Amino acid sequence: MWLFLAFIAVPLIEITLFIQVGGAIGLGWTLAIVVSTAIIGTYLMRAQGALALGQIKSSLSEVRDPTEPLVHGAMILFAGALLLTPGFFTDALGFALLIPGVRTAAFKAARSKVNVSSAHMGGTSGPRRPQPHRPMQGDVIDGEYHELSEQDRGPKRPSGWTDH
Repeated sequence: MWLFLAFIAVPLIEITLFIQVGGAIGLGWTLAIVVSTAIIGTYLMRAQGALALGQIKSSLSEVRDPTEPLVHGAMILFAGALLLTPGFFTDALGFALLIPGVRTAAFKAARSKVNVSSAHMGGTSGPRRPQPHRPMQGDVIDGEYHELSEQDRGPKRPSGWTDH
């Protein structure tokens, strides 16, 4: 039901803001603002996304929990979608999500609502040595083959799977 209300409320808010801003500064300036916020937002999203990707790589290489950098990356992606959507309200939400403090607050609020009962990385606790792969039943496929010479293969023609 909340999603349905959002799909009704957001366009109504955007239309109202377009009418108000367009009436105050004119159609040309209104369109210029919408296009410029999309361009600026795309640039900021790329910069913030590169930082988030670096944090994700760092947390994975240091074997730390990558949850927060992944959530930040998802919020940056969502901010980019909001900034590319024409409108003042969605632009304001998108720019707000590009602020690291806002993302951190949103992450903490979301984390307080989520209950993780168990989590583990890898197998057992403690250091482990890599074990060689031992085939199990059904893990090995037995077969025979023989190589074809160029003459046995015939001329190279389209496979029939393409339109060539």
